Amino acid sequence: MFTTLISVAQLQDLITRQQPLLVFDCSFELMQPAAGDAQFAQCHVAGALRADLNRHLSAKAAPDAASAGRHPLPSREKFAQWLGSAGLMPDMQVVVYDRQGLNYCGRLWWMLKWVGHEAVAVLDGGLQAWSAAGGATEAGPSSPVAASDYPLAPALVTLTATETVVQQLGRPAQTLVDARGAPRFRGEVEPLDPVAGHIPGALNRPFMHNLDADSFFKPAAELRAEFDTLLAGRDPVSVVHHCGSGVSAVPNIIAMEVAGLGRAALYAGSWSAWCSDPSRPMAQG
Repeated sequence: MFTTLISVAQLQDLITRQQPLLVFDCSFELMQPAAGDAQFAQCHVAGALRADLNRHLSAKAAPDAASAGRHPLPSREKFAQWLGSAGLMPDMQVVVYDRQGLNYCGRLWWMLKWVGHEAVAVLDGGLQAWSAAGGATEAGPSSPVAASDYPLAPALVTLTATETVVQQLGRPAQTLVDARGAPRFRGEVEPLDPVAGHIPGALNRPFMHNLDADSFFKPAAELRAEFDTLLAGRDPVSVVHHCGSGVSAVPNIIAMEVAGLGRAALYAGSWSAWCSDPSRPMAQG
């Protein structure tokens, strides 16, 4: 079972041995939402299915949402229905990838853990690494799949609500880590949300800092040293990751787990949910 990262060679081995497997292409462009579908149609890992952030991994209407913000989580029940439509069975290994520096595929990684599916891993290096190694690719739509009845299981990750973040704000039991780029964190720019800044007391760890120049996760020891420096003695168990809308925070969650620091919580509503209420404290700088 692969539960955090999987290499190109390891994925190729699973395919060769015909292990029960589903591969999802999560490519997405925030400013061009239709681009991910076009990229998939142009080239994807052979046999991969499409997982779109807006259509499949976010709620379409408030009653079905399990979180707030720009990309609200769908309910666990709605998400399980979609997994069933993709043919997922509990005994399958899932591999997720994108071509945007592993920014978007972590969302599906986290959501599968959220519905109790531990056997899911991110393809280290993304589609670029797969193609560079000569992995089989194809174009066009994905092939039809036989639907299943995917059963919900207890969540394997922690989803933190805005109310909990408010209650624990400033207390040692909660360490907020914001995955947005430093200029957005400081409030110097804000291209997406109505207010610039960050949650008071949050630490900044841009998600791309977990990767090397070729979009591979850094070695575990290097990640451990960087998080130790960031946390500066704070308990890793107290960490709650967030970003703008709960998507790019997940690479930080994966990196902490790879580093041996456990599986930290996610505040999925993130800054977009937090800043929607002007009565909540906000900071800049």
